[in-house]
Amino acid sequence: MTIQELINHDIKQAMLAKNVDKLSALRSVKSAFLLEASKDGRDNITDEIALKIISKLVKQRKDSAQIYNDQNRADLEKDELAQLRHLEHYLPKQLSEQEVNEILDEIIVEQGADSMKDMGRVMSIATEKLSGLADGKLIAALVRNKLQ
Repeated sequence: MTIQELINHDIKQAMLAKNVDKLSALRSVKSAFLLEASKDGRDNITDEIALKIISKLVKQRKDSAQIYNDQNRADLEKDELAQLRHLEHYLPKQLSEQEVNEILDEIIVEQGADSMKDMGRVMSIATEKLSGLADGKLIAALVRNKLQ
């Protein structure tokens, strides 16, 4: 079963269970899938593209929750975090900071990077290798610390 099929199935289950938060989160995913598929005139998207879309939506939810927290809007923050939990279920397990550090060390050694001028090269390889497995902000912060 593809991720797109799984989302459609879970939407039906959320409707039957009357789970409003999950239904809202999954409908936003389905909408993003349909928008992406319509660009090429396709009906379906690949699982790789689906994971990128879900990752993007997770990042948006985290950013929105942080903004609501900063503005003391606990009600809206709670909604975003509830939807976030439902979306994270579809992503692969995130790597720990230590695991990301080990992978970055390997990339830095392979590339012979030793200063901040090499950050772009290291980041491009790291984001490709760690796509969906680690947060981009975490990767950038760790690379910056290692190359200073």
